[in-house]
Amino acid sequence: MSGRWSAILLAGQRPGENQFAASFGVALKPLIPVAGRTMVERVVATLGDCPEIGRILVLTQAPEAIAAALPASAPVAVSASGDGIARSIAAVAGGPDAPWPVLVTTADHVLLTPETVAAFLAQAEDCDVAVAMVERRTVLARFPATRRTWLRFAGGAYTGANLFALNRPAAAKALAVWSEIEADRKKGWRLVARFGPMLLIRALTRTIGLQAALERAGRRFGLVAKPVILGDARAAVDVDKPADHALATAVLEGRA
Repeated sequence: MSGRWSAILLAGQRPGENQFAASFGVALKPLIPVAGRTMVERVVATLGDCPEIGRILVLTQAPEAIAAALPASAPVAVSASGDGIARSIAAVAGGPDAPWPVLVTTADHVLLTPETVAAFLAQAEDCDVAVAMVERRTVLARFPATRRTWLRFAGGAYTGANLFALNRPAAAKALAVWSEIEADRKKGWRLVARFGPMLLIRALTRTIGLQAALERAGRRFGLVAKPVILGDARAAVDVDKPADHALATAVLEGRA
């Protein structure tokens, strides 16, 4: 692995997800099998196939269990995560284990492909922070029955793609904001409201586009932020409920 990007792979488990894991007979969500391979193994393999990535750091509350689930040849380091996702990332981003620039993704992103990673990173460098999004029409054209959390702006509605680019130390400001808004990640209007009443009003009235909204939110916290709109509907699918698991399995088995 010789690329200049560090990849931080979040392989933890939120409160309440233990029941989802238990339904598959495992203790941790990243160890749930999808089409014959654990989720964390699939995403590690994808990141390992990305020429842009030079190192992979897996953060988890159970480093021994996750490490044991990965092939001995996997080019990764596995470390214990801290208190909260954003704080865990902030503790290592830019350090010796994950030097800048940093790509962040999640172990439940099982439909992630090297092509999607390349498309994202190619557009993610002229800023402090970039966030991958997929437009609603793109998602529903391929997966009409899927249910996502949509952020609605002028020009369209978007869902997150669990890909974040942190280019330089200024990105630490974004991690501090992330730490504050984690609880609202599934509540679109509350998420937008965190960035000020004027942005909330413009979003609710759909008088501001996604790019302008993210740029404005970034300026509020002294950084340059941008969205990267991806054209692959699979990038919008993360496996955090049974319906997502069934969809991802069908895609990986060539049935959807």
